[in-house]
Amino acid sequence: MSTFSIFLVLITIVCFLLIVVIMVQNPKGGGLSSTVGGSQMLGGVQKTTDFLDKSTWTLATILIVLILLSSLSFTGALSDNDSKIIEPTETTAPTTAAPTSPVQNTPAATNPAK
Repeated sequence: MSTFSIFLVLITIVCFLLIVVIMVQNPKGGGLSSTVGGSQMLGGVQKTTDFLDKSTWTLATILIVLILLSSLSFTGALSDNDSKIIEPTETTAPTTAAPTSPVQNTPAATNPAK
């Protein structure tokens, strides 16, 4: 398994966790904090909101770092080494063609047959 594949799996897992954490939150104050019955569960409503907020920022930071590291480890077929737009050319000294003999004016060349 290549390094890029490992990063791809890690990015997928972090994305899934980030989706779950964001879907648990409710912007109107409901969400998981409103379903907690008492203050004994999960340390209370305020601690639940703090945990969800910190986990969102942590997962987002991990996602960005993984994306940057995966771009550094990418050596696929579409990398800059094998460009299909720019053809690899050899840099050689330009060659000059030897001058050709001038076209001689012959009567057949100036007066085509009728």
